[in-house]
Amino acid sequence: MKKQLKLILVLGILFTILAVIVVFNIQDKKLKVYFLDVGQGDSILIRTPNHQDILIDGGPSSDVVNKIGQYLPFYDRNIELVILTHAHSDHVVGLIEVLKRYQVDQILYSGQVSYQSSDYLAWLEIIRKKAVPLRSVKCCEQISLGENLNLEILYPFEDFSGKEVEDLNDTSVINRLVFQEVEFLFTGDAPVEVEEKMIDQGVNLEADVLKVGHHGSKYSSSLKFLDLVNPKYAIIQSGEGNKFSHPHFKTINNLNKQGIEVLRNDQCGTIIFGTDGETLDIKSERCKI
Repeated sequence: MKKQLKLILVLGILFTILAVIVVFNIQDKKLKVYFLDVGQGDSILIRTPNHQDILIDGGPSSDVVNKIGQYLPFYDRNIELVILTHAHSDHVVGLIEVLKRYQVDQILYSGQVSYQSSDYLAWLEIIRKKAVPLRSVKCCEQISLGENLNLEILYPFEDFSGKEVEDLNDTSVINRLVFQEVEFLFTGDAPVEVEEKMIDQGVNLEADVLKVGHHGSKYSSSLKFLDLVNPKYAIIQSGEGNKFSHPHFKTINNLNKQGIEVLRNDQCGTIIFGTDGETLDIKSERCKI
């Protein structure tokens, strides 16, 4: 009898904890954007007010699934949308493990380029095996993610499927997330040349939060581009002590000249933005913000 009472008590406590977790998540109506600390690579997790999950890139290793698990409820094993900005390993490798661990509803990319890295081919193979819908996108597609919440595809201007490209960074999917009055701009590894193409085409680049291109390298983030984006915050996804010395001092100088607050994964760990569509709140693993 005592054992039965203990079991009932334990189950009651567990049920109460689970109910609190579920209710808390249901009541949280903010848009959350997590710039995940995945080392020298990119990975951004977005959780919408109606609890859809979007993942942009997967970083350089399978560790991304542990990072995702820190921020999604344990019972949520579904990611509605995955976007691969381009096929370099520091963006695609983690997505292989994500596809193994999570149900993914759809994947977007800039087209299947003639690129034969083992990581990229492994990613394509697991997509084929699991029959995940995969399609290419280009400007100026808009994807509705809920009331007053849209994902705008700003680049590329063409489908890169089957094309030879000198630099995969030129194929980066660039998108802008707009929630009422708050905007985020995600640039992949797009270089200055792609920034100039968007400027020449009159693309609306305005954003409150900019994910700095190419881990803060000197080949992205021109002053003209930063002036048009006019962000309050710039996020640099680079790994501590990385061999490329990212971010480059030139990029940091450009950001400082524009009066933009810079937040870095190598210094702050994962950086988290929450917004109700009007105001932003920010926190991180290691920095006081």
